[in-house]
Amino acid sequence: MTKSLVTGGAGFIGSHIVDKLVELGHEVVVIDNESAESNERFYWNDKTQNYKYDIRDYENTRPLYEGVDYVFHLAAESRIVPAIENPVNAISLNCVGTCSVLQCAREAGVKKVMYSSTSSGYGTNPHPNVETQPDDCLNPYSVSKVAGEKLCKMYTDLFGLKTIIFRYFNVYGERSPFRGQYAPVVGIFLRQRAAGESLTIVGDGEQRRDFVHVYDVAEANILAALKDIPDECYGQVYNVGNGINYSVNEIANAISPNQINISPRLGEVRISLADNSKLKETFGWNPKVSLIEWIEQK
Repeated sequence: MTKSLVTGGAGFIGSHIVDKLVELGHEVVVIDNESAESNERFYWNDKTQNYKYDIRDYENTRPLYEGVDYVFHLAAESRIVPAIENPVNAISLNCVGTCSVLQCAREAGVKKVMYSSTSSGYGTNPHPNVETQPDDCLNPYSVSKVAGEKLCKMYTDLFGLKTIIFRYFNVYGERSPFRGQYAPVVGIFLRQRAAGESLTIVGDGEQRRDFVHVYDVAEANILAALKDIPDECYGQVYNVGNGINYSVNEIANAISPNQINISPRLGEVRISLADNSKLKETFGWNPKVSLIEWIEQK
């Protein structure tokens, strides 16, 4: 039986990957320390081996990698503003934590590691963002996640560990965190509408984002693990986005006319848009879920 390990596997994106792996008949190990403050709940699958550990805890986590074929690494400090407020924690979790995961995988002879990174690494680069653009990190979150990318590439080049790096654009969908003002915007808006509150639009609302559904993100991870690709494709970055962007105002208008504007935030880009051709060509991936259609069904 194929064995997979998912860090952050009780969270938003990770839990969808876990569920898909279980459906495929994998034996699945989940590591999650439940530290994501924006999560209202955590989604532990009762058909998996579940461990509430910190990924930096090498002593306790190292044995869990034995016999594992594929590692999906999603555990992270994954919000920009909390990382700005506490850079030391973000750097520790996203850099030291990622190094620990990679070292455990290397020592255990894991076949592949899929690393979840962020489109915020592109910063102010012109859009659409393509993987050949230089890094332009505007905040501690993007610095820490891009550092994790460099670790993955180094483990591929130096140690021969096959890694695949995903830069996610704005992920939304079922199980999206709703708690707090720093949760993903689609989740915040749906929570506010359900509570009869005004939608809080940051700044003028004309910032544009490429939204990709969590099902499509999970599919990218599964395809990357199971598809045979040339050796030169490992240690590389792949954009995971729809290739279409919407303004925050457009999203708000699709959800509720009851809106207010709040102050803009530091360290965030104005426009994000993915060039996803590399992911499509390498893994045969295509996004299937439309944001506006999904919202209309809610």
